Order: sequence, then structure tokens, then C-alpha cells
Amino acid sequence: MSAVVVVGTQWGDEGKGKVIDFLAREADMVVRHQGGNNAGHTVVVGEEEYKLHLIPSGILYGDKLCVIAAGVVVDPRVLFEEIDYLERRGIKTDRLRISSQAHLIMPYHARMDALSEDRLGVHKLGTTLRGIGPAYMDKAARVGLRVGDLLQPEFFAVRLKRVLDEKNRLFARAYDAEGFDFDEVLQTYLAYGEQMRPYVANTSVVINQAIDEGERVLFEGAQGTMLDIDHGTFPFVTSSHPVAGGACIGAGVGPTKIDQVYGVVKAYTSRVGDGPFPTELLNSVGSDIRDRGHEYGTTTGRPRRIGWLDSVVLRQAARVNGLTGIAVTRLDVLDGLAELKIAVAYRYRGEIIHEFPDSAEMLDLVEPEYETLPGWTQSINQARRLEDLPKEARAYLDRISELTGTSLVLVSVGRERTNTIPLKELY
Repeated sequence: MSAVVVVGTQWGDEGKGKVIDFLAREADMVVRHQGGNNAGHTVVVGEEEYKLHLIPSGILYGDKLCVIAAGVVVDPRVLFEEIDYLERRGIKTDRLRISSQAHLIMPYHARMDALSEDRLGVHKLGTTLRGIGPAYMDKAARVGLRVGDLLQPEFFAVRLKRVLDEKNRLFARAYDAEGFDFDEVLQTYLAYGEQMRPYVANTSVVINQAIDEGERVLFEGAQGTMLDIDHGTFPFVTSSHPVAGGACIGAGVGPTKIDQVYGVVKAYTSRVGDGPFPTELLNSVGSDIRDRGHEYGTTTGRPRRIGWLDSVVLRQAARVNGLTGIAVTRLDVLDGLAELKIAVAYRYRGEIIHEFPDSAEMLDLVEPEYETLPGWTQSINQARRLEDLPKEARAYLDRISELTGTSLVLVSVGRERTNTIPLKELY
């Protein structure tokens, strides 16, 4: 048995897609366990670049069973656009399985997302407006519709009518906005259901059976630890659990079946959307790193906010995820910088603190305490062993490991699969 969870240790966009793609090479199954199409993974294979939002990136190998588990919220339109995108590029999707218990993103969810953000004005959360938050709200309120409901047309129609009547009243009375036509939504989604039918399964059974039979199972999530609804920078968070424990809940497996938890660490820090960001660089250095790293959202295209590496954030991630190793990505983006900084603590009202604050208000007031390390001048893109890296780059990696108390298991020095340095057996 070998079950591995990969998590982002920052605000997402750490390069999880590449790490998962690398690990998927030796996996039998890849499981997406939370989130929706509000996030994306970019994988570069040779000259080809693939951008995925719902389907696990293991689909690119062709021989992996890929699972969208119960903890994911699924927009059928986006799902079939992605299936078509892959099929047109020669990637087969017949080994995809979708949980019958996964909740559906409905058209009224996206509209509610946009109306809510508009009403919040300057206090908006900076969502992707894809309807993910409202879909999870309906799930928690026990009025959500699930993938399996689509396969029972009469049952789905009854539930949709009840929910849609309530949503339309809300749009009219609270937002003075137009509602949705029942018959149009019903027919559209029942058609999606027929398209989805060959993929639908009780995925908890499928996943547990694979683990029990000794297969290698890789769990991937969206976003990062700092966007977890409980342990992130609330309220500027996502609506689900990107932390390692979320893999167990979303996939329907017990924690005793997880063997390794690897945290993906971008060699600097980035963030999309609003919310506190202690090490943010609002200067030419930040702009330079953004351009070098092509730091624009996979899903939204929005420019990412850039900052120095923050070890206070990483220690929080190591603790709440129970990390057994870290994979450092985008190290090559720092090529040529004369010096690098790592936040080792925060100063809050004159006091030095080493643990991540538990409120966004407090986080707004902290100032990072930096440690400065020398940079390196040469390109590291061609390095294939740790020994190939300049001593300054190795020292930077060592310091990250020391500050997080977690061993280094992998280093990425470029966007392609070949630009990867594994440091141990990962399964």
C-alpha cells in the first residue's frame, strides 16, 4: 500500500500540477479530492502545455485511473469542455471516474457569486466568480444537487424545482435580478447527466479497493493551505479543505491509509485575489519575478501578487498538514538575483512572533522579519542532480528545510518534466 497526498503550502499556484505530474508517472490512480474549476494545474510535456481545471493531471499518461471524488464541486459544462480539449489533443479520457456524490455547480451559483461580490464592493473576497462558494454553501445547507441525481431524471426534476423556486425568489427580492427558467435548466442538466453516465461511480469504493490491493494512489487538491476554510487567511479563503485532511474527507478514505504527505513550496510566494500578504513585493523586484515566472492565474489570467518566501506560512503548513517532505518549485525563477530574502518571523506591535497569526486583522498589522541570503548568477535550468546546483542555491534549499523542519524530497528547476530533481524514493 502506498497512498500519497500532495498539498500546496502557500496560497496556491505553487506548481502542484508539475509535481503531481511527476509523481503520477509511478502511480496507478490519481484522485482529485476538493475544489472546483476555480483553480488550475499547468503541465508542460515537451513542447506541449496542458491546462487542467477539474480532471486530474494523471490523465496525460493514459494508463492511470483518474478520479474526481465526492469533495469536488463539478460544473458539467466545464467538465465536458475539458474532456473535449483533451480528446482533441489526442488524450483519452475513458479512464476517468466521477463520484456520484460530488455536488453540481448550477448556473444560479455563478450568478450568486457575481452578485454577492458586487454587493460587497471594496470588501469583496476576490473569488473567481465560477460559483464554487455558492455551490459549497448549498452543500452545507443540504439543498445541493449531486452528480448521481442526474441519473434519476424524475428525482432530479423534483429537487431542482424546489431549489430553483427558492433561488429565483432570492434573486428577485434580494438582488432585483432575473431568475432561471426551470425547463431550460432541467433539459440542459439531464443532457449532461446522460453524457456523464459512463464516468459515474462510487469512487470511495474504487479508491479504497485500489489502496487495499497495494496500488499506488496519488491525491491532488486545488489551492493551498493558506486558502483552507478553517486554517487559512479567513475570510479570504476558498470554500473547502486544501489541507491533507481534506483528502480523506473528500475522497472517502480513512487517515490510516495515507502514507506520505508532500508539501509543494514555491521558491518565493505568490497569491491571487484579495487578502493579507505579509511579504508582498510592490516594487520592480516583484514585477521582475512575476514576469520571469509567468505568474498569471491558470483559470482567470489575473496577475499574481508576488512576495519573498515566508517560512512562517510554511511552518503553519507543515503543522496542519503533517508534512513528511517538501518539494521546492520555481527555483530557476530566482536565477540572477543578487540576494534573496526569507521571512523568518513577524513583528506585531513591537513583539516578535514565530507562529502564524490566527486572525486576518492581526495579519494585516504584522511586518516580516527577514533573513538575507546570497543569490546565484548562473542558470540552473539544466541541473539534474543536487550537486549540479550552485552552492548558493543549495544553501537556500537547506535553509528552507531547516526553517520548516521538513526534509527536501524534490526540486524543480524548470517547467518541463525533465527539469526535476528527485532526492529520494517518493512512494
